[in-house]
Amino acid sequence: MFPERIVRLSGEAADICHRLGAADRVAAVSAFAPGAVRVGRPVVGGFSTLRMADLLSIKPDLVITFSDVQAQLAADLIRNHCTVLATNQRSLRGITQAILLIGRSIGCASEAENLAAVFERRLETLRQAEGPRPRIYFEEWDEPLITGIGWVSEAIKLAGGEDVFYRPDAKAARDRQVEASAVCHADPQIIFASWCGKPVDGQQIARRAGWDAISAVKHGEIHEIASADILQPGPGVLEGIKQMSTIIERWRRAADSSSFRR
Repeated sequence: MFPERIVRLSGEAADICHRLGAADRVAAVSAFAPGAVRVGRPVVGGFSTLRMADLLSIKPDLVITFSDVQAQLAADLIRNHCTVLATNQRSLRGITQAILLIGRSIGCASEAENLAAVFERRLETLRQAEGPRPRIYFEEWDEPLITGIGWVSEAIKLAGGEDVFYRPDAKAARDRQVEASAVCHADPQIIFASWCGKPVDGQQIARRAGWDAISAVKHGEIHEIASADILQPGPGVLEGIKQMSTIIERWRRAADSSSFRR
């Protein structure tokens, strides 16, 4: 018998379950769940915080968590006799695997196979044709400066850019911290920023000491990508890739008509 009362503590898990047609089995969500999934359901915490008493009162038969950031929450839930499924996808391929894993765990295996196939097909349709690849700096956080995680770097490449801080083995946020001077030295031609749920301040980025010499700043190429569209490793990243692809394609057209960005 498959779970009937599922709590999703990450936005992408809630999104995946919703797309699999299991919305009626969502007993509670986190504050980072998509708006359509949150409607009419109790919110039992944020991404790294949890109101344990509220969650336990729901009597879930499965709780889905994500990443090492929620490791302590997962441990606390297990100590309180909850069944926990912890996913840890860090790549676009990992997103496909997470879709399949969650689907099989909740009795939606065939739906998950369909969703995974659609996800991979759409990734291919978003793949940019060969052409000039702008240097991209992706900022996941501003204090300290943290660059994009693995699937973000892959998404940038798919969209036609080159991540100047591509670090495939740097999975933890602390391993992706960079100095402002390193960004200046890399001289990105486009800056994408997504500050984990808080609004991006493009003017603050442009005002940083020495950053006025960066190509992206000089030419107004600072762009916000909503966290839900790129930092939640589920099917929703397709929207973020589409946005980045559009911006990069516009940059390419400008590069074709002028040599100043080359």
